[in-house]
Amino acid sequence: TVKSFCGHGVGSVFHTNPNILHYRNSEPAGKMAPGHTFTIEPMICEGESSYLMWPDDWTATTKDGGRSAQFEHTLLITPDGAEALTGKIETSPVQFWERESQVHNGVWLGTSAAANERGAALNSSLLG
Repeated sequence: TVKSFCGHGVGSVFHTNPNILHYRNSEPAGKMAPGHTFTIEPMICEGESSYLMWPDDWTATTKDGGRSAQFEHTLLITPDGAEALTGKIETSPVQFWERESQVHNGVWLGTSAAANERGAALNSSLLG
């Protein structure tokens, strides 16, 4: 993973504390509480993790040119779990890994009871 990229808290300022690191580290873990909102944004690399920023100040590639992937989800902590605020909807395309995964079949919308209920209905609709 590219260690310079991290998730972050979301509040009245979009990019705020805490920084969410995507690798093993010795930073204090902290504790999320209901109402806290944050992003996870890992950039996973096939080869080395040093990167280059393109002149558009948005696009990043690894220096070795290996394949990499970056995604972002925004999560809300609820009293009984977490909900993906950036989860799929009925018109979202189904990816092959959502159909074929041996770990989790279908889309994941969170761990709260409400997210699990929405996820079950959406998976029924999307996966048949």
